[in-house]
Amino acid sequence: MTDSPSIVAFIPARSGSTRVPGKNVRVLGEHPLIAYTISAAVDAGLFRAVVVSTNDETTAEVARHYGAEVPFLRPEAMAGAQSPDIEWVEHALGELATGGRVFDCFAILRPTSPFRTAETIARAWSVFREAEGVDSLRAVERVRQHPGKMWVIRGDRLLPLLPFGPPGQPWHSSQMPSLPEVWVQNASLEIAWSRVALEGRTIAGHTLVPFRTDEREGFDINDQWDWRLAEQIVGRGDWPLPRVVQTPFAGTQRDE
Repeated sequence: MTDSPSIVAFIPARSGSTRVPGKNVRVLGEHPLIAYTISAAVDAGLFRAVVVSTNDETTAEVARHYGAEVPFLRPEAMAGAQSPDIEWVEHALGELATGGRVFDCFAILRPTSPFRTAETIARAWSVFREAEGVDSLRAVERVRQHPGKMWVIRGDRLLPLLPFGPPGQPWHSSQMPSLPEVWVQNASLEIAWSRVALEGRTIAGHTLVPFRTDEREGFDINDQWDWRLAEQIVGRGDWPLPRVVQTPFAGTQRDE
């Protein structure tokens, strides 16, 4: 790895989720949700450090149990529901640099994608390394609901969100296979050069390379429905969770 750019994994895990309370440390299978992302990051074998950014002491304790570093807590002002990612990324890079730890790149691995594996992360890193002249990589998947079939309401009128397509066969009246491919970002992973955040104050930059994920890799827990579905997937053994070598952390919340 001597010729490889140095990279740090950031796992954002603020407290205060309202749709799935305490989701980062809620138990899925045998371990808290965040454990699977930490384990996948460690097993990928490419990060110089795996760092959890949280404003919560309990989350920090859980993260350390599963092998992540929590060298600082995120300020509450950067941990709100509408706080932009660039704030805590700048904070994390700055805190690490203050301690003499500077990294060429950073990855964002959100704990809400528990089925993302070490192999997924390693594959994304290879795509990023091989792409020339890019600022960042972002995970994407094919849309299920095509924007060509979406509408906006203005007063008492319905107007197409995307007024494109052939005049005689508008997209909203066309079959899905005939529509242009559209991709949507998912939360499973992002990779960027640190300069993009530090100099441009953005986590994406202007030139992005796509990383195509499958349904398992891109699965994201946003609400209670997603949580119940994840429990069913785990219970049926449809998709394996990443291997976790630590014993289960005592005291975390198991859903009833």
